[in-house]
Amino acid sequence: MQIEVIPTLNEKTEQELADKTVVVIDVLRATSNIVTGLSHGCVSVIPVKTIQQAWEMKEAGDLLGGERNCERIAGFDLGNSPSEYMSPAVRGRKIVMTTTNGTSAISKARKAKQVFIGSFLNASACAAAASASGRDVMLLCSGTQGQFSLEDGLCAGLIGGLILRGLGDEGRMNDFGLAMEQSYRQASRDLSRIVLSCANGIRLSRLGCKDDVLFCCQVDAMPVVPVLDEERKVCLLALPDSPQPASSLKSLF
Repeated sequence: MQIEVIPTLNEKTEQELADKTVVVIDVLRATSNIVTGLSHGCVSVIPVKTIQQAWEMKEAGDLLGGERNCERIAGFDLGNSPSEYMSPAVRGRKIVMTTTNGTSAISKARKAKQVFIGSFLNASACAAAASASGRDVMLLCSGTQGQFSLEDGLCAGLIGGLILRGLGDEGRMNDFGLAMEQSYRQASRDLSRIVLSCANGIRLSRLGCKDDVLFCCQVDAMPVVPVLDEERKVCLLALPDSPQPASSLKSLF
């Protein structure tokens, strides 16, 4: 199995992602919010690229969530903070979501055979599901407005490393992925500090969202796997076995 870490969503065409297993990663904060919302009782998340699409997709009882330039969109029920996606208000509801980068990356992967939503919060569960697919895996880092984001790369390094170790001699990872795996090994000793020091961590901290960054750096806090279904909704994948707990990652990294 080939594992490829892709630095930004602009690095690949939709056709290049077709028939692969794709893990979309936008640590700060879209994919972390999807994982959080589904872990707290949200029925599904409908990711769309534009604000207009979000309004058009909204049905009675649905919530609108998302941001532009880190700020909640006017008229939306939810912004882009994980704390909002833990609210009792999301339980039993669908959320139509649009963000600057993350939902565009999910849309880019729409021709893939299977699309999982990855973050630090569900890294081990996501790695197990991607590995079980039996197909080549592409770890798609959303990035920020076309630029690489360190936090996404570190998360991809963690997930890719877990997949690679599970496969043994049957797995191969591209050079960028191996670099990110090694980077995660170093960063894991003080992950929150490293992420707070990167461009998006600094920007969010200045906007008063430091707690969001710290929340999104929790490894394996939510052992769930969101998957994009045939109707382009993100729902929870039923897992037959419990994923590897965070405490056991020390033996791997």
